[in-house]
Amino acid sequence: MRTKFKIWIKMTMIAALYAALSLALAPYSFGPIQVRIAEALTILPILGNWPIWSLTLGCALTNLIGAALGLNLLGYWDVLWGTLATLIAALLTYSLRKVTFKKIPVLSILMPVLINGLIIGYELTLAIGPNTLSMFAVYGLSVAAGEALSVLLIGYPLLVYLKKTKLFKTEA
Repeated sequence: MRTKFKIWIKMTMIAALYAALSLALAPYSFGPIQVRIAEALTILPILGNWPIWSLTLGCALTNLIGAALGLNLLGYWDVLWGTLATLIAALLTYSLRKVTFKKIPVLSILMPVLINGLIIGYELTLAIGPNTLSMFAVYGLSVAAGEALSVLLIGYPLLVYLKKTKLFKTEA
């Protein structure tokens, strides 16, 4: 029972941290050019399966509050599609965690970049327009580039550090 309680505490903390970081840095977290710093947390499923739900909840809260406050130009559709993108990316990150190249889970690390680039890029194309393949490519690459900055510059070093701590030892 104590272990389950600890996991719930960790889940809540990650969801809150994701939302707090995203909303505190709202000008960078929403829009066609975005570097959502909280996305650095999206590679945590490499360490266990429970961060999947923490990230999904954190993203849903971020997008909901962002839409309610008028910060999120994609509005309430982003609560659905942005959260779905995070869930899919987290599930794939977890599923591919054991596929490594020189002990680095490259495919897992790339999943948030790829999935968010595709889904959020498409969402931005529909919301902002024009609805062309070239604009989808522009928005998709822009989102993927911001995602890559967060995941590679902050997320991966954080992952390496957390692997050395006891924080994730009880989970598989």
